[in-house]
Amino acid sequence: EYLVTRPLARRPSHPGAVLDDILLDVKQSKTEIASLLGISRQQLHDILAERKPVSPQIAARIGRLFGGGAGLWLRLQANHDAWLADRDEKLAAIRPLEVS
Repeated sequence: EYLVTRPLARRPSHPGAVLDDILLDVKQSKTEIASLLGISRQQLHDILAERKPVSPQIAARIGRLFGGGAGLWLRLQANHDAWLADRDEKLAAIRPLEVS
């Protein structure tokens, strides 16, 4: 039997947080990484600061540059977004339908 040691309610990592960890191990500056990705330095900064989501196009670029493919980066974003959506205050007002 496997015991879960981390809290199940923990927010999944934003892809920007994962990317920020990866950038600690590369020699290029964030400006150079942004250029390699074909995005502005500000857009990269917003992703790293978790203010902007990773779009499918950006996910494909990150996946090509760092590996894992677009799917990995899109799943990170989707898991993060779904977790936040499930905790939306407006969701509490919606009651499930009873199916007969």
